[in-house]
Amino acid sequence: MSRIGSMPILIPDGVSVDIKENLVAVKGPLGSLRRTFAPSMKIASEGKEIAVSRPSDSKIHRSLHGLTRTLIANMIEGVTSGFYKNLEIVGTGYRAQLKENALVMQLGFSHPVVIEPPDGISFEVPAPNRITVKGIDKELVGQVAATIRAKRKPEPYKGKGIRYEDEHVRRKVGKAFASGSA
Repeated sequence: MSRIGSMPILIPDGVSVDIKENLVAVKGPLGSLRRTFAPSMKIASEGKEIAVSRPSDSKIHRSLHGLTRTLIANMIEGVTSGFYKNLEIVGTGYRAQLKENALVMQLGFSHPVVIEPPDGISFEVPAPNRITVKGIDKELVGQVAATIRAKRKPEPYKGKGIRYEDEHVRRKVGKAFASGSA
């Protein structure tokens, strides 16, 4: 039996969950989310708990079991507390700022890089070299953060670029130092 898939999901106060066959709608204080799951997974609500079960022990059903349970738990966590990703900008002259809702970044190009937030996402810039991406959908928060990071990935020689807050960038030695003659 799946360790993750067999665990029940607790529904906190202030959150309503509506299950219709394989469509799950979650509504909470921060907003609402809807998602369609694999029709083979059985999703049942029992009081203040949600249980996910699988029809067989085939490989596809075992993998979908844990995935379905985790996605529903993330939906409930998203509408109650939300998700965020912190990004850090490293480099001389690299900076970010907010103009209306858009994120405007100076990343060493001849033009500023402007990113408009999709629905359900908001940006915060607590310092010129820090960006916070917030939202209730974990998948969308991660995708937007990855899109921002892709605008200027951290390079291995000087470490300049956009990185996640807890990301470690492996540094390389430059060619002048590597040859042995300094």
